[in-house]
Amino acid sequence: MHSGLIQVCDLHRLHCLPKEIFGTRDRGRPRRAGADALFRKADAVWYGKSRLGIFPDSCHYRCQGYFALRNGYLGLPGSAPLQQNEGGMSALFTPFRIGSLELSNRIIIAPMCQYSAVGGCMIDWHLIHLGHLALSGAALLTVEATAVTPEGRITDADVGLYDDATEAAMARTLESVRRWSDIRIAVQLAHAGRKASTEVPWKGGRQIRPGQPNGWQTLAPSAIPFDEGQNPPATLDREGLKSVREAFAASARRAARLGVDGVQLHGAHGYLLHQFLSPLSNRREDEYGGSLENRMRFPLEVFDAVRAVFPAERPVSMRVSGTDWMAGGWDIDQTIEFAKALEAHGCAAIHVSSGGLTPAQKIPVGPSYQVPLARAVKMNARLPVIAVGHITAFDQAEAIIGTGDADLIALARTILFDPRWPWHAAAHFGAKVKAPDQYLRSQPRQYRDLFDIGH
Repeated sequence: MHSGLIQVCDLHRLHCLPKEIFGTRDRGRPRRAGADALFRKADAVWYGKSRLGIFPDSCHYRCQGYFALRNGYLGLPGSAPLQQNEGGMSALFTPFRIGSLELSNRIIIAPMCQYSAVGGCMIDWHLIHLGHLALSGAALLTVEATAVTPEGRITDADVGLYDDATEAAMARTLESVRRWSDIRIAVQLAHAGRKASTEVPWKGGRQIRPGQPNGWQTLAPSAIPFDEGQNPPATLDREGLKSVREAFAASARRAARLGVDGVQLHGAHGYLLHQFLSPLSNRREDEYGGSLENRMRFPLEVFDAVRAVFPAERPVSMRVSGTDWMAGGWDIDQTIEFAKALEAHGCAAIHVSSGGLTPAQKIPVGPSYQVPLARAVKMNARLPVIAVGHITAFDQAEAIIGTGDADLIALARTILFDPRWPWHAAAHFGAKVKAPDQYLRSQPRQYRDLFDIGH
């Protein structure tokens, strides 16, 4: 038994950990007797509180020693977190594979809607946005939620990939990005369902009703509006379901022609595939509603349709909400079952976010607040897991990977605020990161080996 002190934050100590783990005089020194059972008891408390929407381990990155000790006793991955590998590199900067896609580190740039397209077509803003993120040092850049049909857009200003014009616009943008960066690029394919036909966020984000400028009739598994007073969506009938499946497949073919390295399906944040999964939005009485198996059916059919047409050597992944943060809704137990089903269907990875299905949700936002959801999936399924949500600190990200809570971390607002976050993290850990030739002279004197100069 490790006899040294372990670092545990007060929230963990007071709300999660059985008091028997700690000695009377030294709260940081675990007792020897029954440690295995106690650590498992602690995990049960964590997951129980996770299901209730209580996340005292939102600050878990400050508890690195505890996770090292717990994982070592239980034989879980990450029994020696934050230790450098043989090459002297941090866990965050070790390579990883998603299917056959090789990634240079564990940092992914999450898809982030820009609400700046014209008629579904990317414009110069997207070149600026994606171009500077492509120079960040992250391993994978994910293009924002890309609608598979015009009515599947969240707003009239969303990017699409549903006709020749939208494909050509994305091709021009990606060609320019690739000219200056070899970062791996994926695209997220999406349909907003009942959350479509809205104003852009900085103009209030309200729903725009059919017949009004930039408004249209939305679609969903059931005729239940997202919020009270909104125009209800039309229920998708069998022809509608077929049309949506075929639209996802058609967009995946276009993505393949564009040469993207992977496709992610958007099954999170209250959009169409999530609407089928959640019993709060899916009240169907046919084979697509009711039981968990039935509610998973359409998202799995869409996955299969995309997987069938996207090149086999390139990965298809899924983003999910691990919970609706509402009683009676989608939760972590159902997410785990969905992850297992996705794995059986050939899904290459699962990106675990949360929420977005109802405005009544109560989310306990804080550092790493979604990581327990990723951890629960990681412990119960075998496909690679991506964690996301208020990951801002370097040691925080390192702990998530080092403890085995997730295989990769995704950054969104963090990397908008600091587009060189991976550079700064690499400097912090003494790792190496790629930089364009034009920026090599920016390497600080105290980090003489920071930039990986491959020529």
